[in-house]
Amino acid sequence: MSKLIKIFDTTLRDGEQSPGCSMNLKEKLQLARQLERLNVDIIEAGFAAASPGDLLAIKEVAGVIENTTVASLARTHKDDIDKAWEAVKDAVSPRIHTFIATSPIHMEYKLKMSPEAVMDRAEEMVKYAKKYLSNIEFSAEDATRSDVDFLAKIFTRVINAGATTINIPDTVGYTTPEEYYDFISKIRSKCPALDKVDISVHCHNDLGLGVANSLAAIRAGATQIECTINGIGERAGNASLEEIAMVLNTRKDIYPYTVNIDTKQIMRSSELLSSITGVKVQPNKAIVGANAFAHESGIHQHGVLNNKETYEIMTPESIGLHENKLVLGKHSGKHAFNDKLVAMGYNLDKEELAAAFTRFKEVADKKKEVHERDIDAIVSRQNIAVPKEFELERFVINSGNTITSTAIVNIRTNNRTVEKVATGDGPIDAAFKAIEKIVGRKLKLEDWSMDAVTEGKDALGDATVKLRDNGHVYIGRGLSTDIVEASVKAYVNAVNKMKFEEKQEQEIS
Repeated sequence: MSKLIKIFDTTLRDGEQSPGCSMNLKEKLQLARQLERLNVDIIEAGFAAASPGDLLAIKEVAGVIENTTVASLARTHKDDIDKAWEAVKDAVSPRIHTFIATSPIHMEYKLKMSPEAVMDRAEEMVKYAKKYLSNIEFSAEDATRSDVDFLAKIFTRVINAGATTINIPDTVGYTTPEEYYDFISKIRSKCPALDKVDISVHCHNDLGLGVANSLAAIRAGATQIECTINGIGERAGNASLEEIAMVLNTRKDIYPYTVNIDTKQIMRSSELLSSITGVKVQPNKAIVGANAFAHESGIHQHGVLNNKETYEIMTPESIGLHENKLVLGKHSGKHAFNDKLVAMGYNLDKEELAAAFTRFKEVADKKKEVHERDIDAIVSRQNIAVPKEFELERFVINSGNTITSTAIVNIRTNNRTVEKVATGDGPIDAAFKAIEKIVGRKLKLEDWSMDAVTEGKDALGDATVKLRDNGHVYIGRGLSTDIVEASVKAYVNAVNKMKFEEKQEQEIS
């Protein structure tokens, strides 16, 4: 039987630290459930000591995940470890992941501690965490720029203190595959205690080698890979979960290992993350990019038509892509709609189904056919909705190439309707300014984008709006066959998220 490689997903922790990728509580729960469907082995749900909101989010994730280990990051401080335990203690399988920097530059300039003091602190805090639970991971931050002999000593001490997983991260994405293989091999030869625990690696992608370094580490004896969906994370990101999983599945002749990942959930996981964050993958992204299974060249098309293996080393079905077999339209009933949802992997309660079906009917009235990607867009946004303090009632746009664009927007809030008029540089700008007047706050529009969910002139427009207020960024999304309506809905959605998160912060404080 081949050796199992555990997949430690840190999308909710390291991934969320990416600029523009913050998520609210409902979005984190939505993504955590999808990670469990993807069958990752460990979900690092956050850094409990970072903020009360982070602690609450980890606690909520720990409460809903049924089959996957849930971890919280913690510095080697008692307060951090106490908060991490508070966050994960209700998980079916909890883990505390504690870390301290071990490179000379970090110890001298960041920690201002001697190497001996760092070893003492690491050992003491692993023992402290051990009083709460047995599943403890220890990370040597900036390991690849650390001394091998020093790492061997600190790992021996923390393993004897109770650590069950040792992480040897390439924190700054500096190493190369051959170098990393030799580095881990040397540490193992100098620290026999590593043979008794899981060896983990966490590779950043600053030089574009995150996945390659992770694979080299597996060959050197690593049994756990820390990675993220779509490779998101600090700076240039992390090793990409989908790329690692598909390499190990596709090239078993080179990597005779097993992973528990349900690869058919890869595409859904990638698209859900993009939907939540508003950060889309580039078209040529390996595995999940829009062009990953597309063929435009006549020579390629001819080859694929005769035998897909001429240019496809994986099947689209293996990552969850498939052709639409059932066409839904305005004459479809709720039973047919629900059957399609179940076949697509959704399980909605009565209220969620009713709301999704209402939205489906609105779309179906505007389109001849409603495809799976339309349904995905409808349901994904329904599931991560926040309370609607502001709800769009109607809007009127007066625009043209010889007049100043004017928007009249009517919004229901606090059981009354408010209507404002504004002018702007185009219909969307005018509509946004009218909403600003209704909200009563000057908001900075950080970004606006529009994509077509499906093809054709009746395609659904998927609008993304990013608003900045008091140092926070709020991402809103809107869906409509009318791009102005989609944009207005996205702006209102972002405002509702802002209000929702402000109320959460007030409740926590």
